[in-house]
Amino acid sequence: MFSLALALGAGILFAHSLWRPPLWIAIAAVAFTLSAAVLAAPRPRMAWLIAHLSVIALGWLAYAGQAELAAATLPLAKLTPFTDGQPVTATGLVVREPGAFAASKDHIQFDLESEELSSVNVRRRIDAGLRLSLYRRYSEAEYDTEDGGRPALPTLHYGDRIRATVKLRLPKNFRNPGSLDYVAYLHRQGISALGSGKLESLEILSNETDRLGRWQNDARHAVIAHIHELWPADQAELMDAMLIGERAFIDRELSTDFQRSGTYHVLVVSGMNVGILALAVFWLLRRLRVSDWLASLVTIALASGYAFLCDGGAPIVRATLMLAIYLFARLLYRGRSPLNSVGAAGFIILLVDPTSLFETSFILTFLCVLVIGGIGAPLLERTSDPWRSGLLHFQSTMYDLALPPRVVQFRLDLRMIVARLGQLCPEPLARVVLLKTTSLALAAWEILLISALMQIALVLPMALYFHRATLTALPANMLVVPLTEILMPAAVAALGLSCFSKTLAAIPAAIAGWSIDAITGTVRIAGSLRVADLRLPTPSLLAAAFAIAALAVTLVSVRRAKRIVLVALVLLGTSAVYLVVHPARPGIAPGSLEVTGIDVGQADSTLLVSPEGKTLLVDAAGPLGFSRSEFDFGENVVSPYLWSRGLSRLDVVVASHGHSDHIGGMRSVINNFRPRELWVGPLPDLPSIQQLLAFAKERDVTIRQFRAGDEFEWSGTHVRVLSPPRDYEVKEKVSNNDSLALEVSYQQTSVLLEGDAEKKMEAIIATEQPHATLLKLAHNGSLTSTTEELLDAAQPRYALISVGEHNTFHHPRPEILQRLAARHIATYRTDTMGAVTFLLDGKSVTPLTTLP
Repeated sequence: MFSLALALGAGILFAHSLWRPPLWIAIAAVAFTLSAAVLAAPRPRMAWLIAHLSVIALGWLAYAGQAELAAATLPLAKLTPFTDGQPVTATGLVVREPGAFAASKDHIQFDLESEELSSVNVRRRIDAGLRLSLYRRYSEAEYDTEDGGRPALPTLHYGDRIRATVKLRLPKNFRNPGSLDYVAYLHRQGISALGSGKLESLEILSNETDRLGRWQNDARHAVIAHIHELWPADQAELMDAMLIGERAFIDRELSTDFQRSGTYHVLVVSGMNVGILALAVFWLLRRLRVSDWLASLVTIALASGYAFLCDGGAPIVRATLMLAIYLFARLLYRGRSPLNSVGAAGFIILLVDPTSLFETSFILTFLCVLVIGGIGAPLLERTSDPWRSGLLHFQSTMYDLALPPRVVQFRLDLRMIVARLGQLCPEPLARVVLLKTTSLALAAWEILLISALMQIALVLPMALYFHRATLTALPANMLVVPLTEILMPAAVAALGLSCFSKTLAAIPAAIAGWSIDAITGTVRIAGSLRVADLRLPTPSLLAAAFAIAALAVTLVSVRRAKRIVLVALVLLGTSAVYLVVHPARPGIAPGSLEVTGIDVGQADSTLLVSPEGKTLLVDAAGPLGFSRSEFDFGENVVSPYLWSRGLSRLDVVVASHGHSDHIGGMRSVINNFRPRELWVGPLPDLPSIQQLLAFAKERDVTIRQFRAGDEFEWSGTHVRVLSPPRDYEVKEKVSNNDSLALEVSYQQTSVLLEGDAEKKMEAIIATEQPHATLLKLAHNGSLTSTTEELLDAAQPRYALISVGEHNTFHHPRPEILQRLAARHIATYRTDTMGAVTFLLDGKSVTPLTTLP
């Protein structure tokens, strides 16, 4: 079954990258199946191979069929008339409550299954998933108060039928190499469009939830209510996340510590939760003398109910399916073939939903179970399992006859130690203490081995998907996983007993509370260590192939001779170390000055690479205005692009001025890429700016301030600072004219970067006799900038505009585009072309785009 699951996955990969007519693939599948049937008796090995080819064809057909079905059912064409920026009245049912999203002081976010959309000109009945954000506007001063005298935000429940006026937009991806496929991510959650509007427009019409949905919603609310009755707020918020996946109120800093320490799987409802609870239930039922069959059925039923309670997220559904297959396989006496169970679960999941193959959670879940079942279990069978069997029926000498000689000797040695200890204390006590101590030592070894294998095997996907090497993960998990094994049963027991008596629930609640405090303390310590935050660029193809080959060799070799197993494990460990200490070489063009406008939407971030290979990042994007976005542009947009280029360090970062759409992501960039210098101009004394400068100093970044007239050589280029003037005085608030304007020259070519400088400052820049083969337009192509005077002075041949698609400011303005066209300036835009790169070789400029 495991090889068949791999074959099915291969077919899905082929279908994803190569299109062929489905009829061809269907014919091939039938031909392969018939051939395998004919050759089954005379040529079984050949039949085995051909059968796998038929499964590859099946995977190809499954993926192609689902893609066609999705294209046919996705209501994008119907939604398009409502995404032109005009107000739309949306009516529908709430299918995901605001509590499932991050809490905010000024807005609520929820998912709506629409029934009807209407605008000024169009009114239609449309069944589509919408993710809506409704805002209540406040002044900047009110954000700094605890509540600002604001009324409470309205409460929405699952099944509420509501009406609201919003502006809809189709989700878009940031079109940079290495970007998250955000559109596909939303589509997997059933979301076709995003919308925002005023909270005052919200009307709650009625509640029309279905019975099953009401049961689930009521059960979740009941569990949350009991959690907050049993534990104090700080513990209850973590219990919400770890027990039923309610992470909306988790502190962002603590969540980051879980990620940095490699223990984030504990914070989310995952396969580990299912496994721990299933083990506890199954163990208890067997101790109560319940038959294997009934215990298995009850365990599967309770695990399914738990998945239903946790809103049926993909990871927990997969884990429940794997559990069910494993328990049924165990009943059929296939307990020693865990890879069959893993393969069967993977085969079913991929057949039902082929796109699961491209989900990070599926890959991580499948890989974890594969490592545990395919490598960990065989190694435990050869190491700790014999000694653990030696602890059974300890006083029975007849049982010795069924054991290997070395285990019998182990039992004799333990009996001798018990006899000696019996002289100091009662012999039954000595026996219990010794056996429990030995059992704990064996358990510690098993946790150490499995944790080490997991961390080694996960280095490649962690580097690929999260660009992180969790060097503290092994010791952190050694403590956190056993604590979680105590926490989960204790918390569930406390919740169950609380339905009858708070007094009875007090003891397991205290145990669970102690466990969660210990987990939090461990995570905070491990996450605070500087070594915990090692970020990695995208691995090279060679390194990834080496890691995959090492894992495959280990899987094949784990049951062979000890020397072969040892060599395979060394090879696996070496591949992990290689990924960490030998990252991919940066993708740069030596001998040229590179200027890349990164697609960051309606914001700014530009990468420069010098002819000598040094890197400089001007701005790091961020949210607009005073918005308090949970989306980190530095972590989620700018950094992934830099990692995709093979960059692990930056030499210089530049904060052109203090607006959030330029420096909002700077903190994450500094943390991820540890630049040597931060260049700034004159900045107002605001908390957000002072916090950024203080953070840079904590990270040993040298801060250099410049004004007009400063000139210096930097890595084979000449840098001139053209604004702001030396006599420029900053105001109390950030101004566009604070912008640091830089002219970077390489031989006869140069680029002018002017931040958001407006007309008044551009007039001063024009007097500095700037020369710009390439002009990075100020302020996203706004009418406030790119004056005739500046263009006449700089005489650029190319222009770059960083701008968001369909932005509400209508940037770049048509007048600016006409102004550039009249001078025959070749203009490139990130909203239509994605990330745009210019190579300045000293004589000419070569533009390169990521999109055709």
